[in-house]
Amino acid sequence: MTDADDIPRTLPQLIRWAGQRYGQRPAIVDGGLTLTYAELVTQCESVARSLMALGVGVGDRVAVWAPNQAEWILAACGTHMAGGVLVPINTRMKGPEAADVLERSRAKVLFCVGSFLGTHYPTMLDGLRPSTLQQLVLLDSTDARPGEQGWRAFLEAGRSVAPEQLRAQEAAVRPDSTADLMFTSGTTGRPKGVMAAHEPTLRAFREWSRVVGLEEGARYLIINPFFHSFGYKAGWVAAFLRGATVFPQQVFDAEAVLQRIATERISFLPGPPTLFLSMLAHPRLRDFDISSLRSAVTGAASVPPILIERMRAELGIANVTTAYGLTECGGCATVCDPSDSVETIATTCGKALPGTELRCADPEGRTLPPGEAGEVLLRGYHVMQGYFEDPAATREAIDDEGWLHTGDIGVMDQRGYLRITDRLKDMFITGGFNCYPAEIERLLAPHPAIAQVAVIGVPEPRLGEVGCAYVVLRPGAAASEAELIAWARGQMANYKVPRQVCFTDALPTNASAKVDKKVLRTRWAQSMPSPGSC
Repeated sequence: MTDADDIPRTLPQLIRWAGQRYGQRPAIVDGGLTLTYAELVTQCESVARSLMALGVGVGDRVAVWAPNQAEWILAACGTHMAGGVLVPINTRMKGPEAADVLERSRAKVLFCVGSFLGTHYPTMLDGLRPSTLQQLVLLDSTDARPGEQGWRAFLEAGRSVAPEQLRAQEAAVRPDSTADLMFTSGTTGRPKGVMAAHEPTLRAFREWSRVVGLEEGARYLIINPFFHSFGYKAGWVAAFLRGATVFPQQVFDAEAVLQRIATERISFLPGPPTLFLSMLAHPRLRDFDISSLRSAVTGAASVPPILIERMRAELGIANVTTAYGLTECGGCATVCDPSDSVETIATTCGKALPGTELRCADPEGRTLPPGEAGEVLLRGYHVMQGYFEDPAATREAIDDEGWLHTGDIGVMDQRGYLRITDRLKDMFITGGFNCYPAEIERLLAPHPAIAQVAVIGVPEPRLGEVGCAYVVLRPGAAASEAELIAWARGQMANYKVPRQVCFTDALPTNASAKVDKKVLRTRWAQSMPSPGSC
């Protein structure tokens, strides 16, 4: 873009616009690495040219499976510049889960971390790597094995692609081109790929960043994972729109975060309630100078009013707000204003973003008046393009009039503020991560001792909710709660692993012969089960 005052309409345009507008202001600080906005443009161009050298063309999928780090952002932005479609992969996924996403998206290239938290990620794909995956690029060059390419060698290969070739390919990226394919779990038990375009992301988070008070020069600590909309779109995309500095954080540890806030003078910190509760509970909270922290955004779980009060009083955060969204609407649909009352911020998700229609409807789709609970329906520019290669699921989610059926039950007040009260689907939220019982049940089912399994979400003070698996054992089989939980940790992301297992002779069913989870929830609440028995 030639005019810094132009509004970027694609993610590549955003990078070039930010490079011109913010120049020598730091864009990313990651350990010993500092990249200015001008340097960010150059680095992203290098990644894009290297992807083109690997044969990545417009519309090709490129996956990233890594924790928050500068190279994640460079890989993503380079993918967009080359006209590719970004496929973020959850770092908590195990090999079979990641391989499924790679195979179904037909990703040509995978950017992958080497060793992280004691696990060598490429090894998890041994024997599972899809034939469509042509190259695996290690973000740490020292970890590359035969058949893999290190980061430095990858960047070196891009020198064979002329800058003019990149410009020509980048020009094919339109505001309505698909920017990313984010796989989200669903009630069918298999993740679905949500397709989102470039311009809706920029429009939504330009507004979000304005409301929540993300300002030029803000020092933004991003703990929310980049593979999630909260860390990606409300994270570094929003930061680049505002000229903020991104500080990636790979792992949440309360003491490390408090220390980093103090050392780096962090001013902006979004995250789920668990993050702030952990900070407040740290025994040495008062030992850290966190006076630089001015703004915070929370959500993804119920927020007790006392938390908002304590964030302001004990953490010194002047601007605290909450928001609501889901991957199918780009990650954000409603937001509170920091000037709203504590009660409003804690008990509602705010009002719809400009350009977004919001209503609560009865089972026949009729709009309900304020104060009455119904399914939350959304319509607007940032509703997904659809589920990747799944028109049936798309039709089920988006009706003929363009309304996205969220599966959440909510109530709107006279002011237009939304309060989420329940879920049509069985989803529960563990520490800010959506958990879908059908998917967890599918992953538990292969255990040789399990005949039947049903998973429900149950309350847990720190994480909000956790999974409880009701298990019917096969005749003659034996298994303990500890054994099944340990086995599950090897099959699925940690947040999906049930924290409780209840053994039962039979699962309750309704008239349609489906498992009646309402009965299971009632049974759990009445018994408040001790480990292994209900």
